[in-house]
Amino acid sequence: MREPSYLDCGNGRRIAYHQTAGKTPGVVFLGGFKSDMEGTKAIWLQDWAKAQGRAFLRLDYSGHGQSSGVFEEGCISEWAEDARAVIEACCEGPQVLVGSSMGGWISAILAREIPQKIAGIVGIAAAPDFTEDSMWGNFSTAQRAELIGEGRVALPSEYGEPYIITRRLIEDGREHLVLRDPLDFPFPVRLLQGTADADVDLSVALRLLDHATGDDIRLTLVKGADHRFSTPECLTLIGESVEQVIAAAS
Repeated sequence: MREPSYLDCGNGRRIAYHQTAGKTPGVVFLGGFKSDMEGTKAIWLQDWAKAQGRAFLRLDYSGHGQSSGVFEEGCISEWAEDARAVIEACCEGPQVLVGSSMGGWISAILAREIPQKIAGIVGIAAAPDFTEDSMWGNFSTAQRAELIGEGRVALPSEYGEPYIITRRLIEDGREHLVLRDPLDFPFPVRLLQGTADADVDLSVALRLLDHATGDDIRLTLVKGADHRFSTPECLTLIGESVEQVIAAAS
């Protein structure tokens, strides 16, 4: 496995990333909660971009993968800062952001903060505001009390060890919600959602589609696809969606 490059941020965090050169607009893959840049979608998209001769970048947020930091100490604003820092430091011109799950939320945050650096967005099972709507909103009274009193609560995960959810994560997430205030996408957007996704409900995709404003926003539903969205058919659809965004943005 090729060693990553690193960006030393002024905030003390060291962010690992892989970048390949190519034509613009480039493509940036933003992964999900507690995932890393070695996942199926990230690697497939890198190979796809290379075959297209297109610039590509994937990264690990702090506390994820090969970047510095401890996952349990991180929060949404810091992970968005990590993505923004790498994009601004390493990418030439506007980029197409491909945001998977939490990466879809981070893409929306960056659409507010640096719209001039975004050529378009492809959201894969995008999960905006999930710390409030999916986590806090579904906590039991006992879990909320534990989170407030102890500062953390453990949630079971089908992906491995339990997720440790911190009070800081929940409170920081509340400061960066994107479905409560205006959310403008002044560039082409393609949202992809599986109907068998057990982690991000279909209603989230519909809410995002209804809430966001923009002249070119489309939602594609894939019957039977789960949250991983990594079957050969789903991966092909991701590539086609990026192509659509690039064509519409040019």
